Amino acid sequence: MLPRWPISPRIKTSFDLKNFLAKVGLPGTAVEYGNGESVFSQGDSAHTLFYIQKGGAKLSVLSGHGKEAVVAILNADTFFGEGCLAGQLVRMATAKAIGSSVMLRIGRKEMIRVLHQQQAFSDFFIRHMLMRNIRIEADLVDQLFNSSEKRLARALLLIAQYGNQGKPKTEIPKISQETLAEMIGTTRARVSFFMNRFRKLGFIEYNGVLEVHASLLGVVLHE
Repeated sequence: MLPRWPISPRIKTSFDLKNFLAKVGLPGTAVEYGNGESVFSQGDSAHTLFYIQKGGAKLSVLSGHGKEAVVAILNADTFFGEGCLAGQLVRMATAKAIGSSVMLRIGRKEMIRVLHQQQAFSDFFIRHMLMRNIRIEADLVDQLFNSSEKRLARALLLIAQYGNQGKPKTEIPKISQETLAEMIGTTRARVSFFMNRFRKLGFIEYNGVLEVHASLLGVVLHE
């Protein structure tokens, strides 16, 4: 039997990131982005990382044959572009804003200085990155062994932050069916079919925004 990966790994920590940002802050520049606007592109020089203050981001990669795949949908209060801290010279993916977004752009040297000076934040940041790696491993298992219906259900629950600490974001940013199809490795037609099924079963609702209900967990956990 395959392991039942959590919808999203929980980060159990007493560190209050929002309180830290309010009192200490991070040395960066807040940049506003419109929906779909590029934050950085695959192949760009990598010398900054980002913290999402508002909105979200979509990370995608483009193959040499021109095929695009969405590798992550990130919500507010998330860091990305951290590869520059480990010596990554160029971006391995393209990042675009989801909805009206505000990103804090932080230079590599400035972030390293804060990590050295603020031990509590450094510990939190390491946990944050480790949880990201666990999530990527779970995504790989999901792609290899689960049906497209389960993959779609899990993707929607992840975007809604089910499994994270705090209350899930029942209403999630508008994401096209094309993007969802790219995330789970299937066609738009299959996504449309399953989305209609989920709506008829009361797992999701469309009201200008997409609402995801906890009952959708049954699709992921069903053998």
